[in-house]
Amino acid sequence: MDLHSRYLTVDDLRRRARRRVPPFAWAYLDTATGTGASARRNRTALDAVLFWPRVLFGEITPDFGTELLGRRHPLPFGVAPVGQSGLLWPGAEAMLARAATAAGLPYALSNVANMTPEEIGPLTDGHGWFQLYPPREEAVRLDLLARVRDAGFSTLVFTVDVPVAARREKQVQGGLVQPPRLTPRIVAQCMTRPAWSLARARAGMPRMKTLDKYVTDIGSRDPTAHVGYLLRTAPDWSYFAWLREHWEGKLVVKGILRPEDATRLEEEGADAIWVSNHAGRQFDAAPAAIEALPEVRAATTLPILFDSGIEGGLDMLRAIALGADFIMLGRAWHYAVCALGADGPDHLIELLRRDLAACLGQLGVARPVDLRGQAQLAETRSASPR
Repeated sequence: MDLHSRYLTVDDLRRRARRRVPPFAWAYLDTATGTGASARRNRTALDAVLFWPRVLFGEITPDFGTELLGRRHPLPFGVAPVGQSGLLWPGAEAMLARAATAAGLPYALSNVANMTPEEIGPLTDGHGWFQLYPPREEAVRLDLLARVRDAGFSTLVFTVDVPVAARREKQVQGGLVQPPRLTPRIVAQCMTRPAWSLARARAGMPRMKTLDKYVTDIGSRDPTAHVGYLLRTAPDWSYFAWLREHWEGKLVVKGILRPEDATRLEEEGADAIWVSNHAGRQFDAAPAAIEALPEVRAATTLPILFDSGIEGGLDMLRAIALGADFIMLGRAWHYAVCALGADGPDHLIELLRRDLAACLGQLGVARPVDLRGQAQLAETRSASPR
């Protein structure tokens, strides 16, 4: 089967994935918090970023090579961390880690995924990234950092935009409970998705295995507040200083929207800034991440990573034109895995590469970074470029 004749876009993968994943798991992957306004805002704001195509520039040979944190990647994007990745499709973490590493792209494992750093680290050839939701207890922090380092992870992604559990109402309405368990409602949903259910039966019930050794009594809590929240704290600047002191590798801070925060993080020793509104999953009144990007770019000299709302190569170029150095995707990779299994990540990589090449060909530039300063908002579209 020629996948490129059937699944030409991320949305094609999304539609097939939805047919293969139980509704409760789909709600976890594909919904936002509140009314979903922040997620919709991401899409609307990206669509408002326009380019003026050029003509008579001759043949273009695209060059997607991108330097980031001391490594050169053949493409300007990677795999963002997604909590409970294995709930969405059993073994998703390993599939994504292998595919990303083989393609020379960064893979980031969440500390609330369903596989451990000890399992995933060896699959990343020493170049894996690990997302840290901030544990409250220093002993847990120290042990977790040691495990991540010993497993071969080189970059720590300190996520700072989840101080409390978001309500994620549609996720609750979908029937997912924490920890996941087989309620009659969940069983009924699983019966309608045989491929997922068979894979799930082979893999066993998903759990946040990285955290098993730190939690013995999960108690009762909010429906969306999984076991990881029992360990977390809402970090402050002293927490960041502690982390910078105790982690010797690269330190990326994820969830930044304010330029003053980016400036201070650079002063305090961060290695990169990750602009994100958590894809609309945390706060429904947050601005679109792409709207925050230009001011953050102006406030720091650090590399900037970007996510939230990216659906293809054109969106990546929009973000790069407005100041991003590298793009991270979360949902798209999981659409690919849920739609096509182990073949999904490789297909998505090629799909995105082709999309980037087609867009650059229209714009008459060889490198995405050459688009810096060439994008404009739709509201100013009547003004021709100089």
